[in-house]
Amino acid sequence: MRMKFTLNMENLDVNGNSIDSMILDWIDEVSQEQVLEMSHQWISSQTFLTERMIGLHKVGESSLTIEPVGE
Repeated sequence: MRMKFTLNMENLDVNGNSIDSMILDWIDEVSQEQVLEMSHQWISSQTFLTERMIGLHKVGESSLTIEPVGE
């Protein structure tokens, strides 16, 4: 299924540069199991973003929204 992901982040430290706010959004074809797994990892891991983004050392507040894309 096609899903839209929207990642909102505030107070980032990227390679020593401070960034107040950043929004990333993308559409991907994923299974329901992949969405559930990603949601679970997001909720259970304090370092979900810093482990996956090169150069990202700190994130203040963040949120991830996942919603289906109508065709």
